[in-house]
Amino acid sequence: MTVRIRLSRYGAKKKPYYRIVVADARAPRDGKFIERVGSFDPLKEKTDQSRLNLQLERIKHWLGTGARPSERVHQFLSDAGLLTPIKKNNPNKAKPKKKAQERIKAKEEALKKKEEEAKTSEAPAAETKPEAPAAETKPEAPAAETKPEA
Repeated sequence: MTVRIRLSRYGAKKKPYYRIVVADARAPRDGKFIERVGSFDPLKEKTDQSRLNLQLERIKHWLGTGARPSERVHQFLSDAGLLTPIKKNNPNKAKPKKKAQERIKAKEEALKKKEEEAKTSEAPAAETKPEAPAAETKPEAPAAETKPEA
């Protein structure tokens, strides 16, 4: 018998309320369950303390006996510190579409051209300028050292 820790939906139409239950994996979502170990009210604010209630001791017991949490319950338990978070990988989500990729390539090419032009214009300008720092040496102040003797 496979045991799952999952959500069971209660409440009215358009006003969901979930109980976190330990149930046989073959049982229907809102059907027979073994034990109720918490509740979740998605309509309350995220900062509200009563939005999620968990009986952590009972959940630890069921996890120790081999119960597997559903994805959503796994998120709740990882937020509570019982389990490690699930690492999700969706590489297609961050990829821009074709037109956006073309615009990005065009911008990169324009930047490369500007950099090359800047390098070519800087090189002759640097060669023609004389070195000015050598001419800016300070003369020594002999007036302070030499005093007329009377």
